[in-house]
Amino acid sequence: MARVSPIRTAEIVAVGSELLTPHRSDTNSLWLTGRLNDLGIDVRLKSIVGDDAADLESVLRLALARAELIITTGGLGPTVDDLTRDVAARVTGRTLELNEGVLEKIRSRFARRGLPMPETNVRQAMVPSGAALLPNPVGTAPGLWIETDERVLLLLPGPPRELFPLFDAQVQPRLAERNGAQRLRRRVLRLTGLSESAADERAQPVYSGFLSETIPIQTTILATPGQIELHLTAAGAGPEALDAALDSGVRRLADALRDHLISEDGRTLEQVVGELLEARAMRIAVAESCTGGIALGRLTDVPGSSAWVIGGIVAYDNAVKIAELGVSPALIEAHGAVSEPVGQAMAAGVRERLGADVGVAITGIAGPTGGTPAKPVGTVVIALDGPGRVVRTFAFAGDRSMVRVQSVAAALNMVRIALTSS
Repeated sequence: MARVSPIRTAEIVAVGSELLTPHRSDTNSLWLTGRLNDLGIDVRLKSIVGDDAADLESVLRLALARAELIITTGGLGPTVDDLTRDVAARVTGRTLELNEGVLEKIRSRFARRGLPMPETNVRQAMVPSGAALLPNPVGTAPGLWIETDERVLLLLPGPPRELFPLFDAQVQPRLAERNGAQRLRRRVLRLTGLSESAADERAQPVYSGFLSETIPIQTTILATPGQIELHLTAAGAGPEALDAALDSGVRRLADALRDHLISEDGRTLEQVVGELLEARAMRIAVAESCTGGIALGRLTDVPGSSAWVIGGIVAYDNAVKIAELGVSPALIEAHGAVSEPVGQAMAAGVRERLGADVGVAITGIAGPTGGTPAKPVGTVVIALDGPGRVVRTFAFAGDRSMVRVQSVAAALNMVRIALTSS
């Protein structure tokens, strides 16, 4: 190949008007990003373009000015709205030429099925001049590798059953040879109990110097309800050196964020809780009111959770709190269902009734109604019974869904802290 320097940046363009509707999603780009990252290639941008030649041309011209590798998926079919080949030829200054070898393979494919080849399939044998063919054993359209102005424009079919094997068999070896030891490594730190701005304030003094180090580290902060993620990325030659640099960066950030750190390796809160329970040969039971079973759902999402989850009781109505958890009616009457005494009683009740080592309870006002001046929407009580007894009242912001998600995160984190301290 004319260009021998490593490819470091990529852009992915998904083609197809159906991907701009609520009925279809572009999953190819996620899969491709993983494969490209393994080869040390950073995906900088992703686009979705409908079946419009002018729009696709505009996007491809911009992509060719920004990235070293541009991958299109889709638009290589036989119909008139499959425009990727035509537009790719135009933006790279090439002509489309009929490739008799490709045409014969398409005819043979139809013949094996006892069908005549429709004339529209001739379009799939039109190839931009100078493009390298990437055989597609699953479908009729080959992939196309076009080198232009020190860029690579790669045209791949849209159906995943065609794209995935074609990439692994035809594209990955080319890129691996081009990139040699070039790799891209990532680490993910997960935090809870901090806002995005508070997490950034704590972490910024540490990662502000990452870019000036021998191996620069890029950082990204991502906030979701109840959780913050810090993503660290390093690219270069030699995976061992990259891993060492990232390990050093993770250790420094972990020291700054220790009291809020869930994991240094991307493990989820429920995975960490499960590992702690299993290591201590303990089992957990959950009593939920306002979260309606979400906490138990997250715990049992973890494979193997049957080793450390007994079960749970959704005590949404006060009658269930009384009958199934043994909460005293007088306690509810005196303090209300959303109160620390009732939360403690729920945690102790579910632990005793289900024979668990750890009982955790969540009771609150998720909204949008039900709040009072003394207990507004977002007031949530979380209690833990064994090891030790802990109860806290939280004031969460956001809509009903956000209050519930934050409640579960806080409850699981209370369990994590208690187990880590025991």
